[in-house]
Amino acid sequence: MGDILINFCDLLCEHAEVPKEQGLDGSGSCRTFIAVYCNLKKTFVPKNMPCKQKVIKNTQDKVSKTSNNS
Repeated sequence: MGDILINFCDLLCEHAEVPKEQGLDGSGSCRTFIAVYCNLKKTFVPKNMPCKQKVIKNTQDKVSKTSNNS
């Protein structure tokens, strides 16, 4: 067995966005959506689908910017 971890498509990826069309997948809610728009692939992909191209967002910069504005 290898030490390979599988990445999954989700909103932690810098390429992923919440679908802009409301109810694209019939959910009508950002909490239950099942599709993620991938800016890298330029298409919708199923949320939590295995992905070899996932890049984790750098949230540290956003946290430091918001704390400096306070």
